[in-house]
Amino acid sequence: AQDWPQFLGPNRNSTSPQKGILRSWPETGPEILWTANIGPGYGGPVIKDGKIWARGANDDKGQSFTHFKSVEAFYKATGTLPLNIKFVIEGEEEIGSSNLTKFLSDKKDLLKCDAILISDTNMFQPGVPTITYGLRGLLYMEVEITGPNRDLHSGSFGGAVANPINELAKIISKLHDKNGMVTIPNFYKHVMKLSKKERENFKRLKHSDKNFAKELDVKELQGEKGFSTLERIWVRPTLDCNGIFGGFTEKGAKTVLPSKATAKISMRLVPNQDPQKIAKDFEKHIRALAPKSVKVDVRNLHYGYPVVAPLDGDAIKAASVAASKAFGKKTVFTREGGSIPVVVDFMKKLKAPAVLMGLGLDSDNIHSPNEHFRLENFEKGIISSAYFLDEFSKT
Repeated sequence: AQDWPQFLGPNRNSTSPQKGILRSWPETGPEILWTANIGPGYGGPVIKDGKIWARGANDDKGQSFTHFKSVEAFYKATGTLPLNIKFVIEGEEEIGSSNLTKFLSDKKDLLKCDAILISDTNMFQPGVPTITYGLRGLLYMEVEITGPNRDLHSGSFGGAVANPINELAKIISKLHDKNGMVTIPNFYKHVMKLSKKERENFKRLKHSDKNFAKELDVKELQGEKGFSTLERIWVRPTLDCNGIFGGFTEKGAKTVLPSKATAKISMRLVPNQDPQKIAKDFEKHIRALAPKSVKVDVRNLHYGYPVVAPLDGDAIKAASVAASKAFGKKTVFTREGGSIPVVVDFMKKLKAPAVLMGLGLDSDNIHSPNEHFRLENFEKGIISSAYFLDEFSKT
């Protein structure tokens, strides 16, 4: 889609000096198997145990829908809206939102605004209103290793020809050192250091490594040495192998020496890291690690820049007050390890601050079977959004 349906709310002809953009997307990834006897996933939502169970229930249909419902409720109650509202809806985030940047450039006059409100992030803990002010960037690469020109019999050729799976596994094993640091040259050269104030704020959030590990059913946590868990997942860059395949993967046994092996590798990046520069450094590093007995192909699938927003703007202050009123608790400010590449595009193209008012939880199984969204968060999200309209209109 090269153009999107745009909906200007019932106040489209208002002369209100303030405008807000409420922007989210129905984001769902590739087809996911529904594993519990709860509902059809795609076919329609099921409400059970105080949660909505459905594909994209949290990410991002449920969170997006709170803003539509808040506008509806506000308009029904008052007959008007306190400011101008524009919705931008797109569904290509999982494939890089390749058309959105052009759309924002082409329609920047139509989309002119004072704030951008996005709900696509998580709450720090259940019941704790949370504003996310920082996101890591993303670089997604694919590495293909080719050996012989066809699949071979391992009995006839094993020991004489390089096995692409073996060589790819060796390369992946060398992408981190013993301290958990990424070995790509210059990977950390421009990484922004965490301020003393932010580090103290992270400590006040009272994160529990023990509970974190228990929830994930792992015996211990692991990562770059010298940093806390919150620092490692929020403000430090990482590299992970997301998938590896090649050779015979079906049931049973087949003694194949494969022709090809492929790995999908993503990097989460932090402020001052340039994904395009790191993509080039990554390719050079992979080629340097590969033996001459194989051919290497490295592809940049997509990327997005990291972002950190200031905490002293009118929009983020209004969102903080709104969330506190809705949940009855003090709002906390967090950074998040995930990426929303288009946030940077929105801010740059429209020259407006973005506010990330998240309503999801780590336990909601986004991008996984049995995704769900708490009804409590859905309802309080509607209230938060309505309070935001009121609070921001006063600035």
